[in-house]
Amino acid sequence: MRVLFSTYGSRGSVEPIAGLAVRLRELGAQVRVCAPPDEEFASRLAGLGVPLVPTGRPVRPLVTTVTPGSAEGLAQRVAELMAAQFDTVAAAAEGCDVLVAAGPLPVTAGSRSVAEKLGIRYVHVSHQPVLLPSPYRRPPARRGRPLPPDATDNRALWDLDAQIANTMFGEVLNTNRASIGLPAVDNVRDYAFTDRPWLATDPVLSPWQPTDLDVVQTGAWIQTDERPLPDDLVAFLDAGAPPVYVGFGSTPVSAPQDLVRAAVEAIRAQGRRAVLSPGWAELAPIDDRDDCFTVGEVNHQALFRRTAAVVHHGSAGTTTTAARAGAPQVVVPHAGDHPYWAGRVADLGIGAAHDNPAATFESLSTALRTALTPETRARAAAVADTIRTDGTTVAAKLLLDDAG
Repeated sequence: MRVLFSTYGSRGSVEPIAGLAVRLRELGAQVRVCAPPDEEFASRLAGLGVPLVPTGRPVRPLVTTVTPGSAEGLAQRVAELMAAQFDTVAAAAEGCDVLVAAGPLPVTAGSRSVAEKLGIRYVHVSHQPVLLPSPYRRPPARRGRPLPPDATDNRALWDLDAQIANTMFGEVLNTNRASIGLPAVDNVRDYAFTDRPWLATDPVLSPWQPTDLDVVQTGAWIQTDERPLPDDLVAFLDAGAPPVYVGFGSTPVSAPQDLVRAAVEAIRAQGRRAVLSPGWAELAPIDDRDDCFTVGEVNHQALFRRTAAVVHHGSAGTTTTAARAGAPQVVVPHAGDHPYWAGRVADLGIGAAHDNPAATFESLSTALRTALTPETRARAAAVADTIRTDGTTVAAKLLLDDAG
């Protein structure tokens, strides 16, 4: 069986795909991944032995230079990304049996069009639930297209979201479809999602309430990381009590050094040391004291097991990794699905949810006091035992069984 993946986004968009690709290969399938050409993604996939087909422009410059929520330059980026699906992804999909797509609508709608043209199976997957239409929550606002703040009818808002998606992506999609002899579609979002989308999240961390969609929840797609921690990091961990990790991954952070200062000072006020991950926001230590250690690209699965708590942005990947490690969490949400995961952490009692990205010494101190209690630690350990580890196996078997 030959499987092609298409995705576009930051680390959280690529890492789960890599996990499933590895599992499929172990079960005898041939796999390739169309993903951004950023060096860190190429290196990660190469280390796992997964072939990369570079697609589109590097993501990091876009993420770190575009104002969060801004629609500036969006039309050009949409056109480029859509064209890449009909060009690069279409070429890579020749001879494949299935095309699995994740990420923004230009990727998934374009990928489904490619699969339609080639007559191969298409699967839409989401690594977080907030984009899937549901009467139980509001849709997130699309860039430059705010939703009515006072509207409370979620179904009506999801209908409006579909209209907004058509306005933003319909013309460019249908122009590309016409170029390969396909008819126009009148609902870009629902065409991309299909009636049976997959949801690759853990059912304890992210329970899906049944809707009109026939959602297939596989569990999170996690690739076991066996890389040893660097010797100097191990020495730091061994030299004292478990530290508090601070990192915001590939999320742009406004006033990053103000956030770092607030976090480190709050951690010190609790009598703890800190491990700082610079990430794409390029966070830097606030001084040269030896109670704060800066790490680069490391095995978070191993590191989080040795922390007192994890302070992070609230991506699906980091939230799941910390939960599996039994590490209490402080989630400081910035955008996208971050508020959802912050709410889940608080609801499960495995940490604290910060109200907004503007964290201060006082607000982080309050959140850390909650996260560092024995009760939160015990609850985090209990939830860790419930997190499924077979998400990639479930998804791989679904693909292979349906092909057979």
